[in-house]
Amino acid sequence: MQGIIKGFQQLLKYPSAIIGLALIAILFIVSILTVIIIPRDEAIRLWRGGEAIWGQNPKTVPPAWTNLFRSKKLPETIVLTMADESVQTEVNERAEGENRVLVYNFNYTADFAPQDVVFSFTSRYATRNPFVSIFWVTPDGREIRLMEQGIGYNFSYRATQDTKLSRRLGGLSPEIGLFDNPETEAVDVLKGQYQIVIDYLTFENDSSISKADVVIHGKVYGLFGTDHQRRDLTIGILWGVPIALAFGLVASFGTSIAAIIFAALGVWYGGWVDELIQRITEINLNLPILSILIMIGTFYSKSITTILGATVLLSIFSGAIKSYRAIFMQVKESPYIEAARSYGATSSRIIFSYLIPRVTPLLIPGLVLGVPSFVFLEATLASLNLGDPVLPTWGKIIYEAWGTGGAVYNGFYYWILEPAILLIITGLGFALVGFAMDRIFNPRLRDI
Repeated sequence: MQGIIKGFQQLLKYPSAIIGLALIAILFIVSILTVIIIPRDEAIRLWRGGEAIWGQNPKTVPPAWTNLFRSKKLPETIVLTMADESVQTEVNERAEGENRVLVYNFNYTADFAPQDVVFSFTSRYATRNPFVSIFWVTPDGREIRLMEQGIGYNFSYRATQDTKLSRRLGGLSPEIGLFDNPETEAVDVLKGQYQIVIDYLTFENDSSISKADVVIHGKVYGLFGTDHQRRDLTIGILWGVPIALAFGLVASFGTSIAAIIFAALGVWYGGWVDELIQRITEINLNLPILSILIMIGTFYSKSITTILGATVLLSIFSGAIKSYRAIFMQVKESPYIEAARSYGATSSRIIFSYLIPRVTPLLIPGLVLGVPSFVFLEATLASLNLGDPVLPTWGKIIYEAWGTGGAVYNGFYYWILEPAILLIITGLGFALVGFAMDRIFNPRLRDI
């Protein structure tokens, strides 16, 4: 144990190891905070949620911070509701029902038109539904009628789907025409203070409109952008951290510990025990592990626990057993092992108290270096649509971006690059620490 502690103290002398430890520490901190702030069930509910949860988000837009590197700024999403303090309300009582006028004000400063303008209403009535008129007032004083019609209990109006509005705007797509400056020949966004006037009539005393939201979908969003289902990629990116670390650490720790125990048992007991372990190892070395995992995910289960269990089982009898066996063969003949035998130590005591601790310093670098390979294995399976069907992971984000989202063909590079970069950072962090450990615990590498 003192050797391990001394080894870790020497680890701090390597700048690459310090960088690796810093990266790993950041990943662990992010993992802990993610699990606390967004519990697993909440993350699954959000990730599997539909339009009801993500309806106010724009579709497939890059992160908001990308505006820092643009000379012309993309618009961010603007949400206006009846609860906003800036909303001006005018109420006129009628014999039955009421006439209410809502005026929303917002300042538009972006250099490009938004992705869409969406109105959502929720109304309450018995037999006669409310009648709604919406007018768009531009900064130069022009008033554009958007719609006039009766609405149901839940009603949505998307400007981009209104072909009549497009004709009234001179053939421009509505989300562009509503923000276009008529003084210029080319399409140019008119910046300034806009007004949206919602004028509605109810025809029953108990009839009312409880929700009249306006969402102007931007073209950038949040810390990591959105996908084709309008989901905030922050959920998937953040939850990918603890899943990747848990899978990599459990798989690497489980296979390393099991391999060293089987190697020690084979060397100590010898005979048919050693022969059986060696034959299983030789057979396993010829098995295509990735292909077997693909078959398990395709025909049995995609659960991450099933894949993790299969990965550990298939990785125990690897080449590491051969390496550990060669070391244990030398350690077994050491004088202190003979001394332990002479005073009557049991086999289990000799294996777990004298044999295995002797090679523990060699085990640690391999354990650390094994983490990135298992992290990438999980991401590879998920990117082939063989990941856990419930949990959001980096590999699943890559699969959806590449497969269903068409990220590459449509230029949504952020969608693939974000999880890919995090995978590289994770692998780099463990690799830097693992290589430094290898040089410390393996004397042959110290002078390289």
